[in-house]
Amino acid sequence: MKNIFRLFKTLRGFVVAAIMAVTLFVFLGVTLAASILYENIFTRQAQQTSESIADHTFSLMFEIMSQGWTREELEHFISTTKAAYENSPFEFEIYRSDKVSALYGVINQRDADTHVQQLFTGSDAKVIENASHTRRLFPLKAEQTCLSCHTNASIGDALGVIEIIEDKRLISDEIRRGHLLLFIICGILTLIVSLIIANKVAKRINLSMDHLRTRLESVNTVTDFKHLDISDVDFYFEEFNNTFSHIRILTERLKDVAVDKDILEFEIRLLSKFIITSEVVKDWRDFIKDLLIDINSIITAHTLVTIFQIEEEGYELEVFWHHDVCKKTQSDFEAVVSKQLASSHHYQKDCPILKIVHHIARPSSAKDSDKLTLGIHEIELQTKSLLLETPKIGGVVGIGVQSEMARDPIRHIVIDSILTTLLNLVGSVKAIYKYTKDLEYYATRDPLTDLHNQRMFHELLGYEVGRSQRHHQEFSLLMLDLDNFKHVNDRYGHSFGDQFLHSFARVLALAVRPGDFVSRYGGDEFTIILPETSEEQAHSVAQRIASSLETLVLTAPDGSKVRGTTSIGIAIYPRHAADPRDLFVVADNMMYKAKREGKNQIAIPNEDEMAEVFKAVGEKNLMVLNALEEKRIVPYFQPILDVESKQVKIHELLMRIDLGDRIVSAVEFIDIAESIGVVHKMDYLLIEKAFEQMNEQAYDGMLFINLSPKSLIIGEFISRVRQLALEFSIHPSRIVFELTERETVSNMALLEKFVQDLKLEGFNFAIDDFGSGFSSFHYIKHFPIDVIKIEGDFVRNMLTDTTDLAFVKSIVTLAQGLNIKTVAEFVEDEQIMEAIRAMGIDYGQGYYIGKPSPKLVKEVEI
Repeated sequence: MKNIFRLFKTLRGFVVAAIMAVTLFVFLGVTLAASILYENIFTRQAQQTSESIADHTFSLMFEIMSQGWTREELEHFISTTKAAYENSPFEFEIYRSDKVSALYGVINQRDADTHVQQLFTGSDAKVIENASHTRRLFPLKAEQTCLSCHTNASIGDALGVIEIIEDKRLISDEIRRGHLLLFIICGILTLIVSLIIANKVAKRINLSMDHLRTRLESVNTVTDFKHLDISDVDFYFEEFNNTFSHIRILTERLKDVAVDKDILEFEIRLLSKFIITSEVVKDWRDFIKDLLIDINSIITAHTLVTIFQIEEEGYELEVFWHHDVCKKTQSDFEAVVSKQLASSHHYQKDCPILKIVHHIARPSSAKDSDKLTLGIHEIELQTKSLLLETPKIGGVVGIGVQSEMARDPIRHIVIDSILTTLLNLVGSVKAIYKYTKDLEYYATRDPLTDLHNQRMFHELLGYEVGRSQRHHQEFSLLMLDLDNFKHVNDRYGHSFGDQFLHSFARVLALAVRPGDFVSRYGGDEFTIILPETSEEQAHSVAQRIASSLETLVLTAPDGSKVRGTTSIGIAIYPRHAADPRDLFVVADNMMYKAKREGKNQIAIPNEDEMAEVFKAVGEKNLMVLNALEEKRIVPYFQPILDVESKQVKIHELLMRIDLGDRIVSAVEFIDIAESIGVVHKMDYLLIEKAFEQMNEQAYDGMLFINLSPKSLIIGEFISRVRQLALEFSIHPSRIVFELTERETVSNMALLEKFVQDLKLEGFNFAIDDFGSGFSSFHYIKHFPIDVIKIEGDFVRNMLTDTTDLAFVKSIVTLAQGLNIKTVAEFVEDEQIMEAIRAMGIDYGQGYYIGKPSPKLVKEVEI
């Protein structure tokens, strides 16, 4: 059955079936019409024949009866007439009326049927038709002549009825047999003719199809496809040719867009490598070399060029060669690239090309004369030359591939798409590479002075304590503070203050040994770790620093000369303390002692002072505990301004202790609170008071809350804060928890769970001092960060330090790409405010906008 249906789907089968179906339909229609017409004609002929027989019989009877006949003669006439029609389709019968029967003495005359009786009562002749017979009833009516014998009759009476019945079945059966035979003969003839026609048509079309198939089978590559010619294929029938003409047009169009399978596989293989990993970032140049080798597997590409703008200083070009080229080719290539770059409207004329670095993907040991040589006319960026309107992340300006096969428009499209992606990839990889290097550097360095920072100081102080303890050695710690630096800052401005700090840092670096460790602790405070140093040696270093400062003279903006002095505190391990924290407390207190004694002094503790130092520490412990018990923890709020709308929509919550006569900043007690394990209790009290004040003032903005790493291990912290938010009708989305990036979080899994739980409760998450530690990318990758607060030191110095400016730009670009809001800290003047607005930073925070206060403000004057 399936084979039959499949046959009908072929052209031959369809043609045969169509011809047979039409023939059958025509034959049946003609047969039906002919049958109906023939039967009508046959019926009329039968009626006429029966009428003729009846008339003829009546005439004979009338002629004989007019001469007079006996009953025997009548019976003989009737039987003779019947016998005459025995072998014909006709049956003959004569019925006599009662009057005739009585005349002849017929007693047992059979009853005539109803139709016959009707004729006896005066009806005319009657014809009765059915499917098988035609019956004619002809009345024998009495005339004047008949009355001579039939005295009991009147003129017009029916003396008898002649019945003639014709059997039509014999003729109908013969006709049907004839029709059936004719149908069989015609069907066979039609089938033969249809097969001949179908075969002829199918053969003609199959020849064209085979011709087309042979040409298509020869196409194995796009090149073969482009040489394919099917214009002379003729399908014989105009309809088929018209349809195939559209296929020809489509084929010609496909020739223009067809791409080789190998180039598509190459694109997929190459694009699959466009995944930024730590290995790619670390070895980005090797990554580019590998890409160039892959590109050459499909097209001949001699070079790949990356062009970066280095801040505002100029451009850096790195040329990646597939093979070694001679020195002349390199210099010619540099000239061509420099000329093309200079002719671009993207190129900044005042930014020179700082350097051009050449890399070889497949280096060789051949002599220079044997290396690849390219002429000037061959050195063109044919495939791709992308120059961005504005340098994006990483400062990438353009990228190009020099190729001999770029004239192929299809390959050009593919390579164009690959290089478009490659542009973004290379820019991102190099930017991340640079940014990571910067992070690694600035995670341990102070960006202003280039000294180690506070975080690195604490790590190395702990390391030095452990090392000295293992080797039973002494070492010294110096704590230094610039005298009257606040006065210098206020009088001559922050820019000059930064210059002063930078110069002081150089003095410190020159005054110590190569193995000594100098750091900027914060503000105008500096520390020095002197390994394997006694008290006398430490004092000698301190004096050398003081003497060097006497020669440091800076010219202020108003032309006056400014000199600097420093107060130095010294602590010796293990004589003064065996714990890193306690050692720092001793040195810090000695520094303040030097200040109290008139500044520009050096202080080393004696036994009485050691007791005083730890007594002071104990007093601070007591202050913290009393403040917690007496609920003297008070909230202070620093406004954060929306840079575009200039509205205060956010406040940062800060902790203070109210001693009645003065307000103590968190800087003075937060370390102690953490060391004695009560900081989380102070946080609860602070948050409760802050929420209460938000409710009282009907404050509807957001609140940033600093989060101590200690809170991570307090299981009920988030639920406690959630309960407080419900109590004071504050939606969790208005609360943003800040974690300072420079804080050391040893258990990242714990932090990740904490942040996820925090987000599930509806709170937001921010990274404070972003860029100051190692964890920037780790936080961004693994945590759902809502806000980044940019390290204030970068913001404060970005107008005078191009490195800080680049760092801030990189952070902003990164945050915008990840849809993370940004807050610039340390906004201290109008110039910085305008700068962060121009960069697209979302919010600003700093003394220029507003200082911390016990009230939530809605507007600020700037």
